[in-house]
Amino acid sequence: MKQEYFVVVLAHSLRGRLRRVHIPHTAVYTVLALAILGGFSAFGFVASYARMAWKVANYNALKQEADSMRARYQNLQKVVSETNVQMASLQLYAREVSVAYGIKQKLDGPSDISSEGKMVPSFAESLQEYNYLINADRLAVSNRRARRFGALKMPPSLWPVEGRLMDGFGRRTDPFSGEGAFHKGVDITAPTGTIVRDAADGVVVQAEMVAGGLGRLVIIDHGGGLQTYYAHLSKILVHAGQEVRRSEVIGLVGTSGRTTAPHLHYEVHVGGTPVNPHKYLANSGIFRQTPKDLPFE
Repeated sequence: MKQEYFVVVLAHSLRGRLRRVHIPHTAVYTVLALAILGGFSAFGFVASYARMAWKVANYNALKQEADSMRARYQNLQKVVSETNVQMASLQLYAREVSVAYGIKQKLDGPSDISSEGKMVPSFAESLQEYNYLINADRLAVSNRRARRFGALKMPPSLWPVEGRLMDGFGRRTDPFSGEGAFHKGVDITAPTGTIVRDAADGVVVQAEMVAGGLGRLVIIDHGGGLQTYYAHLSKILVHAGQEVRRSEVIGLVGTSGRTTAPHLHYEVHVGGTPVNPHKYLANSGIFRQTPKDLPFE
């Protein structure tokens, strides 16, 4: 039986010859089937690639959103921590003022003086006031005894390094993140290698490289809950447990930790709470006049 086929006529453009090519039906159908199968395969590959690209795009978007939420959470934690430090500092000041001057923390009575109200304190209020004054007197007596027996040493009365104040205590813009931050001390700019001296007699409680941006740090306990911090040092010249005297060399200025230039980061802590070192620096033995616009508050 003769097989059916297609005839393709080819004509030469120059010689004018005609050539006939016989193509069987089965070959044509096979080529068409392969073409259709290839088209479906290509479509499936493109669809699979598009679906994968869509999933990757969604994953990247979710990852960026998670990173953003994590960064905001860390910023909120930082703000809460700084707020707690500020509140503790304010509470410390309030206690000092109330103990020193005997001021009541809360005043009770009518808002309008012309309205009716008790002008004479009750027995409970009088007893509470009496106990408050007794506790304040006991605290003053214990402080005097502690000073007499050396438990409370002299407060910091020395400029720790010869330099110029670069940044003050309190709220400021973080030089790395550009966001608001609470500065727990003051920065005194000085060249690398400048001598750093102890501001008062005390005992070294920490002298090592620490995490968190302070770099090489020396902490000295002066008694009575008062401590001084000396950070970003290039070299530490004391060790933990060592007794140091006022003006003794404890280290050298450097750029360890998170810094943009060589300087000394100096903190004063009272009862574990950072306070403004300006009142200690203002009457120090070595004092450098600061610009009037420096935010000491």
